Parts: sequence; C-alpha cells; structure tokens
Amino acid sequence: MSELQTIAVLGAGTMGSGIAHVFARSGFRVLLCDIEQRFLDRAVGQIRANLGREAAKGKLAEAELEPAMSRITTTVDREALSAADFAVEAASERFEIKADLFRALDRILPGEAILATNTSSISITKLAAQTQRPAQVIGMHFFNPVPVMQLVEVIRGMATTDAVYAAVRDLAIKLGKTPVEVNDAPGFVSNRVLMPLINEAAYAVMEGVATPEAVDQVFKLGMAHPMGPLTLADFIGLDVCVDIMRVLYDGLGNAKYNPCPLLIRMVDAGWLGRKSGRGFYTYEK
Repeated sequence: MSELQTIAVLGAGTMGSGIAHVFARSGFRVLLCDIEQRFLDRAVGQIRANLGREAAKGKLAEAELEPAMSRITTTVDREALSAADFAVEAASERFEIKADLFRALDRILPGEAILATNTSSISITKLAAQTQRPAQVIGMHFFNPVPVMQLVEVIRGMATTDAVYAAVRDLAIKLGKTPVEVNDAPGFVSNRVLMPLINEAAYAVMEGVATPEAVDQVFKLGMAHPMGPLTLADFIGLDVCVDIMRVLYDGLGNAKYNPCPLLIRMVDAGWLGRKSGRGFYTYEK
C-alpha cells in the first residue's frame, strides 16, 4: 500500500479539528471540510490556539507552528477531497449523516483510498456496505481532546483487509498514538463499558441516591478516576451520550443500555453539558 500523504477530514467540530491538528502536526497535508466556512474558520482558530499552547509548554518547537498550520487547507466543497488518499469522517453520531458522507467519499476519492470513521459506536460493517470498497473501510476512533489522548481504537469491519488494518495501525503510531485493535460491535470497547457507567451514575442522581458532586467524588477518590462519570458526560456532551446509548440498545437489545430518563430530559431541555453551558454542572460559556 502506497504511503499516505494527503488526509481528508470531514467535520470541523471538536473531534474533527483535533484530528486535523494531529495530522498536520505530524507532517501530513490536511483537507478539512465542513458545510459552512464559519465552522472551518472556528476550527482553524482553535487549532492555532492549541498548537500555541503546545509550543508554550515545550511540546512543539515554536518554528514548527506555522508550517503545521500551512499544511491545513479548508473547503466547503466535498469534490476538493479528490486529492486525498485517506479520509476520516468526524460528523455527528447519526448513521444517516455518516452513510451519506461515506457514499460521497466513495464516489469522490481515488479507488485505492482508505475511508475511516471516527464513530464512537456505529457499525463499521454497516457503513462499509454504503460503499463499493468495503474492504477499505475501517474505524479510527480518537478520544477527546485528540491532541492529548493517546488511545485510538482501530476497528475492523467484517470486510476490512489485514493490509488496511496494518496501514491504519501504522498511521496511528506516526501520529504519536497507541492503536488498540477492536472488532466491530456496538460501542466497541470504550463506550460499551463507559456508557452503562454514565447511565447508572445518572440514575443515582435521578433516584436521589447522591448529588452529581458526590457521585463524581466517589469515583475520583475511591476508584482513582481523573474525573467522575458525570463530569465526563458533560465533557462528552449529554446528547452524544444518549445517541451512543441508543445505538447500544438497538444493537444489543439489552435494557441496561436504554438511556436514563433524566439524561433524556436534560437533552430535551438543551442542557448538553460543557458545550451548552449547563449539564450536570454549570459552565462559563
């Protein structure tokens, strides 16, 4: 398989901008695509700020900041992604949105290109079936904040070849990440284990067992978690947590994955966590 040089990143939100950041920092040319220029401008500003923080901490040479930024090109035109030899989508955690993107990528990118998804729960096999190249579709699940977190879950679909898996594993290593091989199943490993924890923590609050602060303190002090499950839920986004739980419930059919009614009410109220200014805790926007 030829060496990957140009990376298409679809979605310029928190995850997409972080993914673009680590690819550009590692010497790859990045085509960052979203539906509106304002989302792209915001992402570029965030990437520059984060690279600046890395330089200030000595994790990046000052002289490398501008070259990294120069490797990022933004576009609202999907057709421009035809120059890429690898794509990773980081769109909303909804199958219909991702399926549409995969059909478009399959049409636009060269036949030998690998198509990856940053999905945290949706079936790689099902997304691969939207394309004419299921053997070249794979999961590459980064964790937030992408520039900091070491783990990348590399998820094989039913048709993913060994060569494609090896290429993506090696790519993660080039980014300074630690790839962990996982087979395709709802929620993979990370969210299959994490979401029931968050869900049960929400039930503990809903049923008056403890306050959010108390639940989180138990996990920080008793289990040595760096942050409690409800702080983490706010960080992920309560809407994202609910979406993932619904994928788990639909895929595995076990009631333990059904989202807690309190989580659903909070999402309905627009209390999505840190990004909206209010979740289990309140935040300065």
